[in-house]
Amino acid sequence: MPIVGTTTLVLALSLSADAFAASLGKGACLRKPGLGPALRVGTVFGLFQAAMPILGFLLGITIGGYVQAVDHWVAFLLLSALGGRMAWGAWRGREVDCASGIALGALLAAGLATSIDAFAVGIPLALMGAQILASALVIGLVTFLMSAGGVLVGGAVGPRLGRWAEAIGGLGLMALGTKILIEHTLLAA
Repeated sequence: MPIVGTTTLVLALSLSADAFAASLGKGACLRKPGLGPALRVGTVFGLFQAAMPILGFLLGITIGGYVQAVDHWVAFLLLSALGGRMAWGAWRGREVDCASGIALGALLAAGLATSIDAFAVGIPLALMGAQILASALVIGLVTFLMSAGGVLVGGAVGPRLGRWAEAIGGLGLMALGTKILIEHTLLAA
């Protein structure tokens, strides 16, 4: 019996989608990112995506359903704020400080914002008795690969699309936050 199955891989791909979108925007901002920035973004996003399900799992063991009542609002607010800042800066034609986009503080904020859903996933994993360490390792590794690749792809696409790439990335993050909010409020009712 495999420790990590298809379900875990699908979960990892789903959870890494928002980190991939954020990485595309960071790569587009940097124009021609090298392997260093790609690895830096991938590492931070991967570590957050690996750690958050474990934290959610631990919390799920202790307080279960209380966290699920607000996780979607936190994800919505953080993703909307980050995405709105990106889109607003692109719309105004202002040069974005791309160096700060991959600075540790900015990466930590983006890593947290894009991993709230991974935190929320940890709660039902606790209720199902999942093998959390193996699952978290797969989620973190997939996110690392998707995020590092996203920076490189964003760098290739960014020069062609100019500031529109950043605007699209920002709108994508805002749409993701809205999707999470709708799924957890309107569709869950």
